[in-house]
Amino acid sequence: MANKMNGFPNDFLWGGAIAANQTEGAYLEDGKGLTTVDLLPIGEKRFPIMLGKLPSFSPLEGEFYPSHEAIDFYHRYKEDIALFAEMGFKTLRLSISWARIFPNGDDEEPNEAGLKFYDDLFDELRKYDIEPLVTLAHFDVPVHLVEAYGSWRNRKLVSLFEKYSRTVFTRFKDKVKYWLTFNEINMLLHLPYVGAGLVFEEGENEQLVKYQAAHHQLVASALAVKAGHEIIPDVQIGCMLAAGMTYPYTSNPDDVYDAMSKDRESFFFIDVQSRGEYPGYAKRFFEENNIELEMEKGDEEVLKNHTVDYIGFSYYSSRVTSTDPKVQENTTSGNVFGSITNPYLEKSEWGWTIDPKGLRITANQLYDRYQKPLFIVENGLGAVDEPNADGEVIDEYRIEYLREHINEMREVINDGVDLIGYTSWGPIDIVSASTGEMKKRYGYIYVDRDNAGNGTLNRSKKKSFHWYKKVIESNGENL
Repeated sequence: MANKMNGFPNDFLWGGAIAANQTEGAYLEDGKGLTTVDLLPIGEKRFPIMLGKLPSFSPLEGEFYPSHEAIDFYHRYKEDIALFAEMGFKTLRLSISWARIFPNGDDEEPNEAGLKFYDDLFDELRKYDIEPLVTLAHFDVPVHLVEAYGSWRNRKLVSLFEKYSRTVFTRFKDKVKYWLTFNEINMLLHLPYVGAGLVFEEGENEQLVKYQAAHHQLVASALAVKAGHEIIPDVQIGCMLAAGMTYPYTSNPDDVYDAMSKDRESFFFIDVQSRGEYPGYAKRFFEENNIELEMEKGDEEVLKNHTVDYIGFSYYSSRVTSTDPKVQENTTSGNVFGSITNPYLEKSEWGWTIDPKGLRITANQLYDRYQKPLFIVENGLGAVDEPNADGEVIDEYRIEYLREHINEMREVINDGVDLIGYTSWGPIDIVSASTGEMKKRYGYIYVDRDNAGNGTLNRSKKKSFHWYKKVIESNGENL
């Protein structure tokens, strides 16, 4: 049977992705409440807080918190959206800050000023025919919910999140068609404070707490899907995975099984959100590790009946695993996911493996597993960008990274995978989620801001800006 390889479909959604807590700033403006990310300083205390090991319920004196001003997208979004439109964006992925809508998380009534901000933001996108792709929870929980209830360890958050979801679905039902529930939901296992606002107590069974919180998020996600389908005509609601294949270091069956187990650790979440039930391997894991989840009557039916419409995922790098202790000594740094150094691949300045072919492998693996449309909602290169004497950033290294990954996306589509779109991470320079740095830049647009918060915040176009514009104009043909 003849099969003509056409590459990207005409309705392919090209764009970029940002998050409220890394861009907006205005962290207590217009009634917004404090969120968990607002308590992540840059520096040595950041990582212990992210792991849930260092309780923090208010900003500390002498610490710099990058999210408090970020890149001031809250006041500059019209300028930034105009630049995205100039590049030809078909979509912009962004998130709503839960604490802008319900400042404490458990308020009786929503904050109108917060709702109006997103109303105006979505109107601005629509002015340029840019489709909003909106994440309900992108690494932020109202701090009051952490203090009062222990965050997602507490069942109470399920109903509070459902109320928040129904509130924004009802308000924006005519403006937003594409939604995601939880950003990189599997990050809960690796950075539990970031992923779920978890702070651990001395001697606590941390594994049990994490998976109980995961169950609550999975039920909340399913209830959000239910609400969205009830409220918004033709809605598309997806889940979101921090993805990336795990390769076995050798053909030793122990290495192969370990790689499969590492992948399953992440697939667990999407198995539930997409298939609607806990997989057998997870049930065995719970039994062998004395993890007994508290479930309410009806939870299994909710999970089964309200699965997602598509699978969103981030892809930055692949990983390698080995069961050989000597090989394990050669581990890369920089990425939240530990990995053995892959001798066949180069690394970024932050130690992230650069593996374009891994994107094709990962996408095929996800599509084979779930048979649902995929959406690549994060991908990009974090690098130090130095303006030249003329103030220009000639970021050929970023263009090369993106070119290779987009080439593999074309192969993904030719493989028969239903791929909705591509939103590269950080189309404008933003605060790094992992390190809090500004010098780790992903954008096509340079923002004059340094790690200490100095700079004018002025925007300027990098070389990659003009390159990505041509990519979109040509629907991926001109790379």
